[in-house]
Amino acid sequence: MSAMNEKFLSIDKIILTVNETTVNALLFRPPQTKLKNTGYAIFTHGYTSHKISIFSWAQKLCDDGVPTLIFDQPGHFTGSFHDVNSFEDFKNDAPELFKEAITKLTQAYPNQEKKLLVGGHSLGALTSILAVQNNYFEGFDIHHVGVGFGVPPEGVTHVFDTPFYQATVRARAELVSTHLGPDTIFPWIKDQKHNLTLSGHKIHLISGEDDVVVGKEGMENFAKILEELGNTVTMEKPKKLGHHLPDMAGSFIKKYAKKIDLI
Repeated sequence: MSAMNEKFLSIDKIILTVNETTVNALLFRPPQTKLKNTGYAIFTHGYTSHKISIFSWAQKLCDDGVPTLIFDQPGHFTGSFHDVNSFEDFKNDAPELFKEAITKLTQAYPNQEKKLLVGGHSLGALTSILAVQNNYFEGFDIHHVGVGFGVPPEGVTHVFDTPFYQATVRARAELVSTHLGPDTIFPWIKDQKHNLTLSGHKIHLISGEDDVVVGKEGMENFAKILEELGNTVTMEKPKKLGHHLPDMAGSFIKKYAKKIDLI
């Protein structure tokens, strides 16, 4: 390892592949002088976004010695020019990419303890929860973190259904595969939230008071669903953490990593 890498983090630019689905990823290597053996972290981003929107999550953990990997969601073109063959492929492969990610991390750092902080922002929070639900991290002490993810109250018009948001999301839908249009992805997300089977896990939710997508009680409503399934849920609600600014959650991710003794 070079002298520079003894003092500063480095980033491997890698490819993750599951079946016929391919995405770009960044593996953050801690400075040699700071490397801890406490475990790993894996994250992905939200709908129509890209991995750099959560760059600070990885950087902050890596600066404190934790090997961390962030990757692009399938069919999201702002991060990778890799399409997805169908929505079925997305549903199956997006969660399984976390399994490929932990394989890459354990190959790069085989002597770590089996603690894993896994999660994502918005859509990434869902696909990471599905990865945990699918038992892709067998043998690991799993801690899940979801940022900007919730369930609106019954009978309330969600921001997704307002004319302004519809116009915005239609424009941003040009940034993703035609298989992942809002008329397809949003109903699926809603259905998945209400039909989880995840039980017995530790989940930390973070949502800003100013997150208009999650809404006033969205995080709390989702926490209730998770708790009723038998999960242990903690929450954090900063005043300023807009849905469009997930990178600002980096300091809260780091605080949670300290709480679980990852750093």
